[in-house]
Amino acid sequence: MRAVIAGAGAVGASIARELHAHGHEVVVVEARTDAARKADVGGARLVLGDACDLAVLEQCGALEADVLVAATGDDRVNLVCSLLSRSEFGVGRTVARVNNPLNDWLFDESWGVDVAVSTPSIMTALVEEAVETGDLVRLLRLEAGGAALSEFRVPAEHWLEGRRIGTVSWPQEAPLVAVVRDGAPRQASADEVLEVGDELFFLAAGSAEPALRRLLVGEGRAQGRSEAAESAGTPSS
Repeated sequence: MRAVIAGAGAVGASIARELHAHGHEVVVVEARTDAARKADVGGARLVLGDACDLAVLEQCGALEADVLVAATGDDRVNLVCSLLSRSEFGVGRTVARVNNPLNDWLFDESWGVDVAVSTPSIMTALVEEAVETGDLVRLLRLEAGGAALSEFRVPAEHWLEGRRIGTVSWPQEAPLVAVVRDGAPRQASADEVLEVGDELFFLAAGSAEPALRRLLVGEGRAQGRSEAAESAGTPSS
């Protein structure tokens, strides 16, 4: 995924570091020289310039970007940056930071904003979830007990397609707590058959998260396909 982030302050830098750590290609643009000099954006590329300037956005790779994150401390900049990214560069997804709750009503599609949010950790999750299908995305870490709410969207040709929930060997400490299909929540019952595009929500203990990731996106997929074939009465490949 290619992401352009406007703003190298605490919020923008935090998002840049996390996205880069997850293997995404990230460019951060910052208009303030002092802020740019002090910014810790990890391995992301840093560009000095105005995110509301078309030439600067082009320099940052907006034409090839999958997502634009407007994370400055100025709502006006975030709105204009989102609008330009959508209207001039055709960026497929925009996530914008809302600094003043009174401005929340402005952050909608008319300004090119797909998702408006204020919490940095949630912003990072939404950026990834918006463009990544078939990856496990942590949405929220709970303070008590170290558990986290994570989401997985079933991609095409995944072994979970057509599988009943009750026939899957989920990690014991990572229960599937909800399924959302076509925007509507469904009960995660044992007889529910999963479909492509289903959003699966897990409440996973920290110790169980690696096993859940392996099952869904790692080497555990082979075991899952084998179990799926056995449950269907067909030989696995």
